[in-house]
Amino acid sequence: MVEARRHDRFPGVYVVTPEDGSSQLATLNLARGHSVYGERLIQVNSDEYRLWDPYKSKLAAAILKGLQALPILPSSKVLYLGAATGTTVSHVSDLVGSEGLVYAVEFSARPVRELLTNVASLRENVYPLVADARFPERYRSLLTQVDVVYCDVAQPEQARILADNADTYLKPNGGAMLAVKARSIDSTRDPTRIFAQEAATLKARGFAVEKTLTLRPYDRAHAMLLATYSRPD
Repeated sequence: MVEARRHDRFPGVYVVTPEDGSSQLATLNLARGHSVYGERLIQVNSDEYRLWDPYKSKLAAAILKGLQALPILPSSKVLYLGAATGTTVSHVSDLVGSEGLVYAVEFSARPVRELLTNVASLRENVYPLVADARFPERYRSLLTQVDVVYCDVAQPEQARILADNADTYLKPNGGAMLAVKARSIDSTRDPTRIFAQEAATLKARGFAVEKTLTLRPYDRAHAMLLATYSRPD
């Protein structure tokens, strides 16, 4: 028997038990009948859930690795930096629901096409922005203040990019999540040192870093940093 239950800690996240008896993360599908990256759709009574693959989404991996708090809530406004083709963006869209909004920033043309076709065209709460996250002032006229900044960019200065965007768009005491890609910063250094370096950058820019989670075995040389923007208004 297929079952679904709400996650113990995170609103909008579900645990689905398919026919094989395994327990898998899922989100309630905001675009019924449509998958984004080949994920399985599960019907439970009148609801449709999308299985959330931790090997393809660092946010799902962080939840399975013991994330204790998730600032992305129903009705949240989220600035998502490094949207790529929209794999995790689509699950964030499910999490915030029809009353929330996801500003999805991506610079590269090829993934933007998939983001538009597979995600934004089917979800009214996803607002794609073709822009370079290193220059947040360039899309100032297109955004309002947000509750959360989520950053997953393949750039050398990942924490700085998050902080620059937070200075412009994040509410005081807003949440931030940084998926640190150590190999994009320096492929020769110990990833643990890089994670500490990025955390130190956030702290210097007014963030209280609450947690650093390495994402093995789901992602090699990656970590998720959870932080709160503590700078006053």
